[in-house]
Amino acid sequence: MIDNFKHKGMRQQLVLAVKSKGITNESVLNAIGKIPRHLFMDSSFLDHAYQDKAFPIAADQTISQPYTVAFQTELLQVKKNDKILEIGTGSGYQTAVLCELGAKVYSIERQQELFKKTSKFLPKLGYRTKKLIFGDGYKGLLTEAPFDSIIVTAGAPFVPNALLAQLRLGGRLVIPVGDNVQIMTLYIRRGEKEFEKTEFGEFRFVPLLEDKN
Repeated sequence: MIDNFKHKGMRQQLVLAVKSKGITNESVLNAIGKIPRHLFMDSSFLDHAYQDKAFPIAADQTISQPYTVAFQTELLQVKKNDKILEIGTGSGYQTAVLCELGAKVYSIERQQELFKKTSKFLPKLGYRTKKLIFGDGYKGLLTEAPFDSIIVTAGAPFVPNALLAQLRLGGRLVIPVGDNVQIMTLYIRRGEKEFEKTEFGEFRFVPLLEDKN
């Protein structure tokens, strides 16, 4: 678990790259600059850890591009102690960003291999979620609702109603919607059944898996 001056220097270059693409939230940029992304990746990709690209991890999934992580996080407008539900824990990199911002994070992962690995790995780095759950992200986490924000880190062919229903009034859902290419979409809950929707262009994610059992 080595994090040296070289890694820290590379992270600052990554921060500059993400900033140059339009990310302005200083707290988000600081989190990107602080988290040792190389530790979240397969050792064969260590040389690529601080490139602004997505890379493969276990279970045919990917660790998201840092710009995408920053973009989604910026849309959430995270405040300290916000109660946030993350759908798709994956490598735990996005989870760590939310923890760095002081959020109370509840995270759901559908791939058992990733769930086991990440649930052990995050605490070793000092990132403690409120709950890390192996389960179906389409269903959300009704027992802990409502949430200040919900973030979906996989491509959803549609917006699950359960997630919209689990937002508090004024709460924000950030979700990439679509099949092959996704449109980053923000929903803000304005009333019991009223949601304000804004779209932010194309992104590519691995698909959100639904429990078929």
